[in-house]
Amino acid sequence: MKNKFSHLIKFALCGLSVATALGISQPLETLAETGEGAVFAMTNRARANQVVAFSRAADGTLTEVGAVSTRGNGIGVDFDTQGGLTLSADHRFLYACNPGSDDVTVFAVNGARLNRLQNVYAGDQPLSITFSGNLAYVLDGSVAGNGVTGFTVGADGRLTPIPDSFRALSSPIAVPGEVQFSPDGRNVIVTGKVGSFIDVFNVRADGRLSKPVQNASFGQRPFAAAFRNDGRLLVLESGLPVLKNAAVSSYDLLRPSGTLSVITGSEKNDQTDGCWIVITNDQEYAYTANFSSGTISSYALGNDGSVSLINGVAAFSGITSQPTDLAFDSETNYLYNLLRGTGGVSAYRVEADGSLTFLGVFGVGGALPIADGASGLAAY
Repeated sequence: MKNKFSHLIKFALCGLSVATALGISQPLETLAETGEGAVFAMTNRARANQVVAFSRAADGTLTEVGAVSTRGNGIGVDFDTQGGLTLSADHRFLYACNPGSDDVTVFAVNGARLNRLQNVYAGDQPLSITFSGNLAYVLDGSVAGNGVTGFTVGADGRLTPIPDSFRALSSPIAVPGEVQFSPDGRNVIVTGKVGSFIDVFNVRADGRLSKPVQNASFGQRPFAAAFRNDGRLLVLESGLPVLKNAAVSSYDLLRPSGTLSVITGSEKNDQTDGCWIVITNDQEYAYTANFSSGTISSYALGNDGSVSLINGVAAFSGITSQPTDLAFDSETNYLYNLLRGTGGVSAYRVEADGSLTFLGVFGVGGALPIADGASGLAAY
């Protein structure tokens, strides 16, 4: 963070013929040679899901480059989960969940350009995906397939199903919010909004999971989660949708029991429908997107695992903007927010004190749908 910029190798464009080969709907000549990184967002259209690509300039601003088909289907309404569009740790591959066609699309990443490598069956309504080393787990959100399914990840980014790896959640009506590996890869957690619980799985030596240990969430409707580097867990609670009671709780993960011990319980931000959360690389700040309030909230993270509110309205994008997924660039100098209500991506510079400086909204009028279920955001 702290606005120390790392410069990526600049790349040249190959022209319209390459764009056609990759199935990109707009010419790649619009990608600036000074691009420093990329941001990807997903349309989640029910009949033809697409990933919309933006190049990122050194100042954090974005230019929409084009849209690439996943060759799968979305569901046309918000995923209501975090992690539906995820980059590999080295940014070489992008993984897109297609809940309408029950598969995950794997793309190779070259700057802001995407080349589809694979579509793989991923269970009943895949909604979120997480990685650790050569393992991946996909969260399946339907009532019929309420659980997680495992894959190995090849050097080429492709996914291979692990036989007999499906594990049901502790409740068949969980309405799950996210799946995440712990930083050391020893555990997988899933949030359950209905029933307000957090399932913890142990990862076995063969890559398969144990049965889940159900932990009661401190607050109502745990939605999204983010691990700190030290293994402590932050969980964003959306609360009741008509009240301003979104909050963040933090936990120690106890082993080998798989139980969670509360550090900070429900640090509220006076906002409504908090649903997405991210942490800066330096582990000093966390940010949450609050869907119904049209805001981003900022939190300070203590060395003891505690969480304290800095600003309930660190950013306001408009009451009808419907902010959903959040993503940082690689250095966490810039924060990006998918705005479902306006069909764009807002950008902010992250200041040293955790405040956010608004840079603009990008992509409005482009390939992203307006108020029609756009879900998933990834950046580097």
